[in-house]
Amino acid sequence: MTHAMLKGSNVPLGASAVRAVLRWAPGQGVPDVDASALLLGGDGRVRSDEDFVFYNQPRHPGGKVWRLGKKRVAEGLTDTIQTDLAGMEGAVDRVLLVASAEGVAFARVPALRILLYDAVVADGEPLAYFDITPQTGEETALICGELYRRGEGWKFRALGEGYTNGLEGLASDFGISVDDTESAEPQAAAPGADFPPPPQQHAPQPQPSMGPAQPSVAQPLPQPAGAQPLPSMAQPLPRPPVAQPPAQPAYGYPPEPPRHTAPQPAYGYPPAAPTQPTPIGGPPPTPHPAQPSYGYPQPVVAPVPDPNFRLPPQGPQFLPR
Repeated sequence: MTHAMLKGSNVPLGASAVRAVLRWAPGQGVPDVDASALLLGGDGRVRSDEDFVFYNQPRHPGGKVWRLGKKRVAEGLTDTIQTDLAGMEGAVDRVLLVASAEGVAFARVPALRILLYDAVVADGEPLAYFDITPQTGEETALICGELYRRGEGWKFRALGEGYTNGLEGLASDFGISVDDTESAEPQAAAPGADFPPPPQQHAPQPQPSMGPAQPSVAQPLPQPAGAQPLPSMAQPLPRPPVAQPPAQPAYGYPPEPPRHTAPQPAYGYPPAAPTQPTPIGGPPPTPHPAQPSYGYPQPVVAPVPDPNFRLPPQGPQFLPR
């Protein structure tokens, strides 16, 4: 017979070992839920951190409480804790059955239920179940119920008590060292002696402004011994001379002579004879002969008449009449 339990109710257990199955419905935005157990002594606290069975310590050293892991069933997802009640140590008075979500409130976990099965009977009906409803909806860890001693036997009580500070807050209330628990969880390795520190990032240098340049004083650069000093960057450097393109000949016209070269002969005209200084007390310089003009007839120089020139005797046909 299966007992449907309400919050605060209890039921005796005749089984020597039980499976506590935590079940919920998956969906969009539903967090992953983990089942865990705390073994408490008569003072209501753990004896050591080894009395905490969770995802990073799935089996108790005494071998009487262990985590079976998660499964997918037709009704949803499950996570299971199994407890050997008959072989439990006498110093353990209670076993808390806990559900936790990683920083997500249980208001987003639908159809949360805990079911107790006889671990010896395969495929048997549940002994009892309890539908867990968070009190505020902001809880991130819940004590679903507890297995506790009563005389020579064991009972199960439905609780549904919540914590808003997660599994660490719940565990610390029962004597678990939170620092050790957090260090047991998988974390990224922090840089230490075994790992070189990351290279330091230098702050970006300011970029030059696109506005008008501001005057600045140029500092002289260090020069090696014996080197000629470099010109100061504060003084403007002289501009290199601009090479003038060579003059091209004008078609149909004589080219213009360069400014600093000797004049060229004019086509069609005799070149001017260079003048030479007249030496003092000496004969006059002999003029250079005229050069022929290209393309034009040479000038005719009129001969000087000879005063002794006489015409030859003429015949009667040339005599005047």
